[in-house]
Amino acid sequence: MKITVANPIYDSVFKFMMEDERIARTVLSALLKKEVLTVEMRRHEHPNVTRDNLSMFRIDFAAKVRESDGSERLILIELQKTWLNTETLRFRRYLAAQYNAEENMLKEEEQRCYAMPMVAVYLLGHRVGDIEEPVVYVNHKAFDYDGREVANCDTDPFINSLTHDSIIVQIPLLHGKINNRLDKVLSVFDQTLVADKNQHVINLDGKLYEDDPDMMHLLHRLGLATMNADLRQEMNDEDEYFSAIEDRDTLLMEAKAKLSDLDAQLSDANAQLSDVNSQLSDANAQLSDANAQLSDVNSQLSDANAQLSDANAQIRSMAQAMYHNGVSLEVIAQSMNCRIDDLKALLGLS
Repeated sequence: MKITVANPIYDSVFKFMMEDERIARTVLSALLKKEVLTVEMRRHEHPNVTRDNLSMFRIDFAAKVRESDGSERLILIELQKTWLNTETLRFRRYLAAQYNAEENMLKEEEQRCYAMPMVAVYLLGHRVGDIEEPVVYVNHKAFDYDGREVANCDTDPFINSLTHDSIIVQIPLLHGKINNRLDKVLSVFDQTLVADKNQHVINLDGKLYEDDPDMMHLLHRLGLATMNADLRQEMNDEDEYFSAIEDRDTLLMEAKAKLSDLDAQLSDANAQLSDVNSQLSDANAQLSDANAQLSDVNSQLSDANAQLSDANAQIRSMAQAMYHNGVSLEVIAQSMNCRIDDLKALLGLS
């Protein structure tokens, strides 16, 4: 038997579902793995009515639960649901606000106040890293210096005022398998069961829930949601909102891709410029070496010219001395192995 119900991934449907006290006890009991005796939705819930850049729907519950030893305890449950990847800082800010809220304090004797023990529940429409488990429990424990667990710390009001447990549900990892009570409750969030042509509804196998009055009550409420015109309109509004978000994200991704391409091109241009500068530096170094070699050649040439000038001066002096001592020009020219005309020019004779 197929049952068609409203998709509680939508904020409006989820709120409509959890406003029913019996359903709230059913869902929270399954998540906590404890019997929830009474539950009260806080009137200061924080739905995402402003529709900023993120869908994060929040509801606060005060619940009385029965512990494994039969004792009863009052706890605060912070249930946060989001469709999109979100910053953990937003969750932390919200939890910080709840830690500071005076209505979440418990007064004991001598007017001492302690924060109500808190459990944070996250229903995520996205995956968390590489974690493959659809539901993850993060529980705080106390240890001594040697790593041994300290008993009874979980009941101490001081410690419970400063720490809290968390339950993380990765909705994309719900794939229709029902192995326990929690799987059955969370199956209504399984997005693989969404109708082909209408993501506002989920098709469930009614036989899986026939023997469970609480689940049948939950499914009946979700069935009523499909006939509620206001809820259908709110789901349409959410679709339009997320469509706009997706369009914006697409434009951002395209812009980032173009910017990445420009950065790559700029990096290539800088690399090419660096190569040109390196080649220019090498050419300048070679030119500097050539100029140095040319300077050496000029210096050597200058030295040779100086030596040649000295030699010519010595030859002229010798020729003049021989001429003044009466040696004939023919003999002088023959001894110096030069022509008579060159000798006359050297001696300044016409």
